[in-house]
Amino acid sequence: MISIKSFIWPCICLSLLVTGPLYGQKRGKKDKKQRQEQTTTALAPKKEDPRDQEASESFFIDGLKFMMLEDYPKALERFQKAYTINPVNAALNYKLAETIMLMGRPNDAVSFAQAAVNLDAANPYYYLLLAQLYNNQQRYDEAIKTLTKLTKDIPNTNQYLFNLADMYLAQKRYDDALKTYDQIEKQYGFLEEIAFKKQQIYLRQNNLDKALAEGQNLIASDPSDARYTLVQAEMLANNKKPDEAITLINQVLQKEPANPQARLMLADLYRQKGNLGESEKNLKLAFGSPAMDVDTKVKILVEYIRQLPVPPAPANPELESMALELAGMTVKAHPQEAKAYAVAGDVQAITRKKKEAQASYLKAIRLDNSHFKIWQQIIFIDAELMQTDSMIVHSEQALELFPNQAMLWFYNGTGHLLQKNPAKGIKSLEYGKKLAVDNAELQTQFNIQLGDAYQALKDYPKSDAAYESVLAIDPNNAHVLNNYSYYLSLRNANLNKAKSMSEKLIKAHPKEATYLDTHGWVLYKLKDYAGARKYLEEAIALKKDADLLEHYGDVLYQLGEKEQAVQQWVKAKSLGKGSELIDKKIKDKKLYE
Repeated sequence: MISIKSFIWPCICLSLLVTGPLYGQKRGKKDKKQRQEQTTTALAPKKEDPRDQEASESFFIDGLKFMMLEDYPKALERFQKAYTINPVNAALNYKLAETIMLMGRPNDAVSFAQAAVNLDAANPYYYLLLAQLYNNQQRYDEAIKTLTKLTKDIPNTNQYLFNLADMYLAQKRYDDALKTYDQIEKQYGFLEEIAFKKQQIYLRQNNLDKALAEGQNLIASDPSDARYTLVQAEMLANNKKPDEAITLINQVLQKEPANPQARLMLADLYRQKGNLGESEKNLKLAFGSPAMDVDTKVKILVEYIRQLPVPPAPANPELESMALELAGMTVKAHPQEAKAYAVAGDVQAITRKKKEAQASYLKAIRLDNSHFKIWQQIIFIDAELMQTDSMIVHSEQALELFPNQAMLWFYNGTGHLLQKNPAKGIKSLEYGKKLAVDNAELQTQFNIQLGDAYQALKDYPKSDAAYESVLAIDPNNAHVLNNYSYYLSLRNANLNKAKSMSEKLIKAHPKEATYLDTHGWVLYKLKDYAGARKYLEEAIALKKDADLLEHYGDVLYQLGEKEQAVQQWVKAKSLGKGSELIDKKIKDKKLYE
């Protein structure tokens, strides 16, 4: 069997064109002197003045030099000067056509290519250029006629039948393509590439029998090559013949039990038939095969990830178990592949195994730290698990690689705020905010944190400005309505505004203890002690909290219920928290503010 990998359009390069298209003669090894003599012969018109002949040759050679330098305008200028002296030279017309085509003017090149063919009908390169120009202009019929004439009239041009067949195929002239493939097979014998192309044509013509027959020819050409059998099985599967496909696949597995492609196909066929047990068994065998590459495994796991329910949707234990097992097998088989750990982390994260996901992602970046999304996932998990130290460390490591990612500055700044270091937090947040200038949503998140940070530093004008920036875009932002109103109450500043914001908040969230506490405390600052008591009692019914109980005690004290107030202070103290004055209040049984 002859193996011919492919035939393609000849590359238009100078070395080929000097030895081929210039002269239209039998090509072989020639020394420099011979080539020079041939150039002269090709360019010499009959009865031409020797001086004109010399000038024409000079312009032509200069043109070739400029083509080598890819200076096509200068090459064209030289060729045109040669053309004015000798317009009936085939090689010169060819070079003019080629140069004009390379300058992006294929329409103008056609006439010169046609002239080259007319002047020298024995040079295949002239036909090929003309066909290419027709093809580029979508003049497909003319391109086909040109190639047909080339392969029919010029000896030893059978290799261009491949080009002709591809053109028929592109035009969906399937019968003509098949006839051309038959011609090729007569010349070269059975070829794998041709058999596959004929298969595809038969399938497009809905002629399954002939496609399968071509597949049998492939199998018969090399029974030891499992690919042919698996392609045949795939055709059967795609045409609703799963049982026949399974039979063929099992034939492959008898010889190659670990063949991962066969196992994957079998897994898919059994899944379609509803036999999930056999499907999962074959899928695991495929994943266990060292011959199965990591990219294929990752692709399959990504499909599992798409099917896994995202929280808060109910879990699917069977699907999750299978995905986790396959992810574990992938990591075990490819311990030095970052993508194996990354996809395992994705599976673990979506199945609520955050710590395992965190460990997988960290292993992935140790092998390859260039993927921002993996760093992002690590930092998200740090935040979710409230691992503030890790969030700061990981965000700083990521910022060394991705200093222009605003999100990293956000989490770094937030981490410093949680660590009671507002000055560092502000530095990161202000820098990141500048990077997020085109992202309104992220700008809002930065301003929320900056409002809290500047409040912690008692820079109240900047804190208020940050909060106001958020409310201008999102007037119902619960975090800002709560914190802004509460901090105003602590400062005894603009209490009516604080009341308006906290009222809005509890109307939207009537069962949120923290918000009820805030509203109650604002009313307390406004000396509406009865109103404050009402909302604080509603909050205590929902949650027991040291700050809340201390606030409730302060209200009771103002209402004259001093003993009950002390009891609430003691309860607050028992929770291990409270204000700096809690011990003094309990000891003296007196309110201090």
